[in-house]
Amino acid sequence: MKALILAGGSGTRLRPITYTGAKQLVPVANKPILFYVLDNIVAAGIKDIGIIISPETGQEIRRAVDQAGLWSARINYIIQEKPLGLAQAVATARSFLADSPFVMYLGDNLIGKNISDFVDAFHRNAPDAQILLKEVPNPSSFGIATVDPGGRVIKLVEKPPQPESNLALVGIYIFSPKIFEAIEAISPSARGELEITDAIQRLIDWNLQVNSDIIHEWWLDTGKKDDLLNANRIVLDELIQADIKVIPGPDSKITGRVVVPADVTIRNSTIRGPAIIGSGVRIVDSFIGPFSSIGNNSSILNSSIEHVVLLEHCEINGIDRLEDSILGRNAVVRKNHSKRGTISLIISDDSVIEL
Repeated sequence: MKALILAGGSGTRLRPITYTGAKQLVPVANKPILFYVLDNIVAAGIKDIGIIISPETGQEIRRAVDQAGLWSARINYIIQEKPLGLAQAVATARSFLADSPFVMYLGDNLIGKNISDFVDAFHRNAPDAQILLKEVPNPSSFGIATVDPGGRVIKLVEKPPQPESNLALVGIYIFSPKIFEAIEAISPSARGELEITDAIQRLIDWNLQVNSDIIHEWWLDTGKKDDLLNANRIVLDELIQADIKVIPGPDSKITGRVVVPADVTIRNSTIRGPAIIGSGVRIVDSFIGPFSSIGNNSSILNSSIEHVVLLEHCEINGIDRLEDSILGRNAVVRKNHSKRGTISLIISDDSVIEL
């Protein structure tokens, strides 16, 4: 079995962060989202992986994955020239996938479950497609599946105004090569894209077997600011264990589950977990509250922050309270007069905000 990760697209819902970088490389708990996807695929025993990339961000993704060198897998990069739909991305990868069944995994999705059982079920039952589903409270916002009592999928509808179920497509699928015939048989949707839901529905129309699994753990689509912050909160809460390698002085305190490398500087400050602090960070006269991820070589000076994601080389200086925020690389937020109060931001790389 092979795997295909979709890491193209422009990430419009996370702008301005994604004006200068790939959305799949935005960190959650100081680790790029794409790396969690690769971890999950490799843990399921899949060693032959294709990554769909775009011309705009493909080199950045290739460089990040290759430099990390964390996976004992063969990784191929496949360029999708234009974002013309998930099914079109699959068709673009046909020469790589050949006659192998494959996992298709959206590169900005996180789930609180290993996909090994999902893969085993496919091998055991040999359907032409198997889709992962999750119960959601707002089914009109998702692609929704109707399944029979045995878990066989009988209908798929994209964002139905009157949904027949609350089972949303998670963005992780397994297909046999039959999916290529289904893609060839569909036409672009109203938005001009080849939809993977239409291709799966075509398999259903042909009376081929499409099975489902329902996950009960968390599923996080990290495509928007609030979604990304929520993903950061959940991952910190569930996965981070205390790893404090620097001993703060008597004027500082670290409580809860916090990751602090040995080269971090902490003076007259408090860090309250769960939180993760990157390498080379300076924290002086400040408070770092729960659910904060601080990128490498950032500086927090005379400030209070909580529930934030800071990428590398950020500076927060003289801010009374920064929360619910995402800051790009090299971003600076600093006080320039006596205004006080809480602020919430999402700003891109190299931005400077004076308050």
